[in-house]
Amino acid sequence: MEVIGWSSIFLRLAGHLWPVWLALVVLILPSVLYRRRLGLYGRLFDSPIGIVGLLLVAFWTFTAIFAPMIAPYDPLSQIAQMKNEVPGTMRPDGAGYYLLGGDNLGRDVFSRMVVGARRVLAIAPAATAFAFVVGITLGLPAGYRGGRLDTGLSFIANLVLAFPVILLFYLLVTPEIRTTGLPVVLAAVLFLFPVVFFTAFWNSRLHMRQTARNIAVGLTLVIGLWAWSGLAFNADPLGVWSMDPNLLNVFVSVVFVNAPTVFRIVRGLALDLRTRDYVAAAQTRGEGAWYVMLWEILPNARGPLIVDFCLRIGYTTILLGTLGFFGLGVSPESPDWGSTINDGRRLLTIAPHPALVPALALMSLVLGLNLLADALREESLKD
Repeated sequence: MEVIGWSSIFLRLAGHLWPVWLALVVLILPSVLYRRRLGLYGRLFDSPIGIVGLLLVAFWTFTAIFAPMIAPYDPLSQIAQMKNEVPGTMRPDGAGYYLLGGDNLGRDVFSRMVVGARRVLAIAPAATAFAFVVGITLGLPAGYRGGRLDTGLSFIANLVLAFPVILLFYLLVTPEIRTTGLPVVLAAVLFLFPVVFFTAFWNSRLHMRQTARNIAVGLTLVIGLWAWSGLAFNADPLGVWSMDPNLLNVFVSVVFVNAPTVFRIVRGLALDLRTRDYVAAAQTRGEGAWYVMLWEILPNARGPLIVDFCLRIGYTTILLGTLGFFGLGVSPESPDWGSTINDGRRLLTIAPHPALVPALALMSLVLGLNLLADALREESLKD
C-alpha cells in the first residue's frame, strides 16, 4: 500500500482542520482588538501562559463542535486490510489515506480522535457546571447562615469526600449499579438544583418588579421541571430532553463527586465575605438573604471559582479518560480517548500510534485547561 511522508500528512491534517482554524481566527482577532473592554477574559491576552492555554482549549472545543465536518471517515468503520497500518497509509479502495494510521480493528485513528473530543467535551464542562450549581446553591447559605444548616451540610459533604475519588467513581458507573436505581435517584435530586438556583436568582433580582419576576420564575420552573423530568426519568413526552443510561451514570457520578468540594470552597468564601462592608450595606438596605448571597457575595467570589472551574474540568477529563481506559461508563465501541488508549496499549511495541494519538490529545487538553486556570488565577489576583 502507498504511504505518504510526514510533511504531506501534516498538510492534509491541517486541511481537514480548516473549520477549527477559521473559528480560532473569528474568536481571537476580535478578542485581541477589544481585550481592554473584555475584563478578566481580555487580560488573558497579556499573559503568554493564558494565550497558550486559551488556544489549546479553544482548539479542542472547536474540534469537538465541527467533528462531523473534520473526521474524514466513520470512526466505527472497519477495514481489515488497515489493521495497525502506519500513519499516511492509503486505503485499499484508493479513496483516501488513514493520516494517523489504523487501529487494531482497522478504524481510522484520526477520525476516532476527532469524534472522541466531542464525547469528552460534551460531558466534562456540562457535568462540572452542574456540580458548581449544586455546590453554590448549598455552599452560599451554609457559609452565610452558619449554625445547624452549616453543620449538617458540612457533615454530608465530608462524608462523601471521605471516599477515595476513583473508588467512588468506579462504584457509581458500573453497569450493575443501574439495577439498584441509584443513578436515577441521584439524578432526580441533583438535577433539581439548577431549578432551585435560577428560581432564587430571578426572585431575588426582580423582587421589586412583580410582573417581570413572575414571568422569569414561571419560565424557569416550566423549562427547568420539563428538562428535569426528561433528563432524570426519561419522561419527556416531546422527546426534547433525554439522556442515555450510560451517559446518565457518568454524568451523575461527576456531579456527585465534585459537588462536595465545590461546596467547601463556596462555603469558605461566603464565611470570609459575609463580614465585608458591602454585605453590611445590603443588609442595612433591607435586602433579603438570597439577594445578599447571589448579588453581593457570589460576584466577589468569582475569581477563585472561575479558576477552580477550569481546573475541575481538567480533573474530570482525566477521570473520564481513566473510566474509558477501564471500560466503564461507555459503550465498548465508543471513540472516547480513554477507550481508544486502552484498545491501543496491547500493541504498543508493534504499533504505538493508536494509543499515542489519543493520549497526546488528552494531555494537550488538560495542559491547556491547567495553563488557562493558572493565567486566570494570576489575573484575578490583580483585581
